[in-house]
Amino acid sequence: MLTARQQAIVLDAVDRQLVHRPTIETRNRKPMRPNPIAPWELRIGNLRVYYDVEEEPDSVVQIRAVGIKQRNRVRIGREVIEL
Repeated sequence: MLTARQQAIVLDAVDRQLVHRPTIETRNRKPMRPNPIAPWELRIGNLRVYYDVEEEPDSVVQIRAVGIKQRNRVRIGREVIEL
């Protein structure tokens, strides 16, 4: 579960990073190897936003999950996923 502060940080980063050209790779935004969560990752410190983009007809960003990275694992809610 994210704290109120973490939620605000995620919302701010999503507004700044994913509104315009969400499929352009940057230092904090990258495509992921095939996985069951999502094809794209936005890194915000130890927070991760996993998302997908529907290009046609308009770019629509779908947030699939938000988690906390701990080494090579991500905690999404109560579930721990190895990436």
